[in-house]
Amino acid sequence: MRVKVQFNRFAVRRVKTAIAACFLILAASIAAYAQKVVDKTVATVSDGIRTELITYSDIRWQLALQPGVPLSPPRAVDLNTALNLLINQRIFALEAERIPRAQPHEDAVAAEIKRILAIFPSTAEFARRLKEVGFDTVKDDNFERLIAKRIAIENYLDFRFRSFIVNSPEEEARYYNDTFVPEFRRRYPGVVVPSLGEKRTEIDEILTESKVLENIEAYLDDAKRRVEIVMLNPV
Repeated sequence: MRVKVQFNRFAVRRVKTAIAACFLILAASIAAYAQKVVDKTVATVSDGIRTELITYSDIRWQLALQPGVPLSPPRAVDLNTALNLLINQRIFALEAERIPRAQPHEDAVAAEIKRILAIFPSTAEFARRLKEVGFDTVKDDNFERLIAKRIAIENYLDFRFRSFIVNSPEEEARYYNDTFVPEFRRRYPGVVVPSLGEKRTEIDEILTESKVLENIEAYLDDAKRRVEIVMLNPV
């Protein structure tokens, strides 16, 4: 008996979620457009040539993109998690500026906004959260600029960390035998295990995303020894 299962899809999703946590990049230096009041700078990230600022409004804007995370008042744990994500983002932004690339097309911006909206209960709920952190509507020009900035840096990350990865047949077979098969049998006892050929594409995707995550973590570890990160105000 054969049944259709989604084991590898779940594995890919877990790895991609971890990667997203490394470079969730929704607020950048242009976030000043969205700020309605004088802000306080929480931290700075500098490579000796350029300095990126992280403000309290940047952090709240980051939280607005996470369904269910309270904004008024925000929780300390959420503020610190967002701050760490933004520090990573600023490090990537400094690097991305060294390699000028074409700006994202408006269709790409619209598609990304649609993807973000899909994770919220309704457009009205998302618009309410945006307004709470300083944007007028989902169609706010400043919001669209920030999304374009996000896409540009994510495109850089794809180029920098994903485009040159190659998985060998030996790596695919090792993952299949050592990870996929045991886990499949544990989850689906009595079901015929799909062959490596049937699952090769999904396994290759899992291996690629795992290497991307490993490369990103190694890059950040090295970069944090080279850049200067200054914490100015507690969150």
